Amino acid sequence: MLRMTLLHPEILQALGASGHGSKVLIADGNYPFDTGSHPGARRVYLNFAPGKLTVTEILAVLITVIPIETAEVMMPDSGREAPIFLEFRSLLPGLELKALERLAFYDQARSPKVCLVIATGEQRTYGNLLLTIGVVTPD
Repeated sequence: MLRMTLLHPEILQALGASGHGSKVLIADGNYPFDTGSHPGARRVYLNFAPGKLTVTEILAVLITVIPIETAEVMMPDSGREAPIFLEFRSLLPGLELKALERLAFYDQARSPKVCLVIATGEQRTYGNLLLTIGVVTPD
C-alpha cells in the first residue's frame, strides 16, 4: 500500500510516463470518451455510477501529485459559465480557467499531447477539464 493520496495504478503509470506539456482530460459522464480524445491516450474509467466519482473529487487528488500549468474548460453555448467552474477555481487557486467553445475543446482533447483520459460519473453539465502538466522545480 502506498502512503499517498493517489493509489490508482493505471493513473500513476500514465502520470509517471508524462511530462511538462502533457495533458490530462477529466471528463463528465456525458463526454464522448472514445471519439472525443486522442486514440493514443490511456483511458481510465472511473464512472462507477451516476455521480460516482465526480470531476472535482478526481481533481482534488490529482493536484496533490502533479503541477498544473493550465486548465481549459468547455464553455456552454449560452456563453455563461457553468456552475462547476466555481469549484474548479476553488481547487486551482491562482490559475485562470481558459474557456474554449465546445468544438475547440474537443479539438484540444484529441491532441497527441493528451496522455490520460479519466472518465467520471459527473452529472453536472460542462464538467470537463483539460489540464496541462507543469514543471516540477527543484526545492
